[in-house]
Order: sequence, then C-alpha cells, then structure tokens
Amino acid sequence: MNRTRLLAALLSMCAGSAFAAPAPYLTIDHSTDTLMDRATAEAIWQEHLPAKLVKLYPINKWGFVSQVEGGFDDAKVCVVTARAMMLPRSGKTLIFRPAHTATAYASQAGATMQQCKALAKLKLHEAVAAVESTLVAAR
Repeated sequence: MNRTRLLAALLSMCAGSAFAAPAPYLTIDHSTDTLMDRATAEAIWQEHLPAKLVKLYPINKWGFVSQVEGGFDDAKVCVVTARAMMLPRSGKTLIFRPAHTATAYASQAGATMQQCKALAKLKLHEAVAAVESTLVAAR
C-alpha cells in the first residue's frame, strides 16, 4: 500500500515537471544605461520569443543579444540605434557569429530624456520583432 502511494507521488511529480514551462532563452543586453535597462530589454525579448521557437531553435543551442546606443547630439536631437541578434550558444556563453540580425534607427528633435528612452524602447521592439519574424518565416 505504501509502495503504491509512493509510486503515485513520484509519477505525479515527474508528470508535473514534464509539462512545466521551458527554461527561457539566454538573453544578454549591451545597451547604453541611460537609454535601456536590462530588465526592460529582457521583457521585450520574452514578449517576442514564442514557445514554438523552442522546437525550431533549441534553448541550449541559441541565445539572443540586444544593444541600444545613442543619446543627444549637439543640436539636442535624440538619436537611437537598436540592434537585435540571434547567436549560437556554447554552454553558458554566446558565440559572436550572428545567425539573424535586425537594426532599427530613429531620431527625434526636441525630445526629453523620457521621450528618448521611449523611442529607444520602441526601436528595440521593432528590431526584436524583425528577428522573430525571420525566425518564424525561415522554417
């Protein structure tokens, strides 16, 4: 009787872990701190990486990097460049051999710092969405 309960408990634990959400992709952000923080970049990646990608591109073989650069020029124009890349993974690190890359650019005259950050976030969304669309379309 105790063996049966123990076996049932073990099976239910194993079944629960089999249907658990997969581990997230390794995502790294190399952005200018004044324009993009790591948590925001991570949230953008997670929003654009659907579960079906795991079947096409295994988590243990691929990862993603984002980079947002820019700021204000001498004329007080906010200039932003956002890049998103899919890179092969080697253990816990990524190898800089981009398989897919997208870049988005923008500028906004007379912007405040908050508006410039919002523009940076929008451009990173665009770049990440472009990488996502190539991944889904490629298969």
